[in-house]
Amino acid sequence: MVHTRAEVRTDNPARYAKQLSSHLGRRCAVEEDHEGTRITLPGERGSGSCLLRCTDGLLALEVEAESAEVLDVVHDVVGRHLERFGQRDGLAVEWLPGAA
Repeated sequence: MVHTRAEVRTDNPARYAKQLSSHLGRRCAVEEDHEGTRITLPGERGSGSCLLRCTDGLLALEVEAESAEVLDVVHDVVGRHLERFGQRDGLAVEWLPGAA
């Protein structure tokens, strides 16, 4: 498994997490638990998931995938949608290496 993360500063982390999970939930599995909201993207080359965690002024994105190729897909889907939803607020997703 490969892992990455991103921390997106926003005054509305819960709103963006809800919007992203609702939108992607049409084609992906979405689960909520004590850790946050996990979006799992299925794929022909393997699955990947993104855990959304909301804190005051921050939306944390923690991604894990079966391969680097799947990781790129998760980055693209999650990052592109979140940036589009947050365009007015200038949201930008920058992926960083994550811990296993």
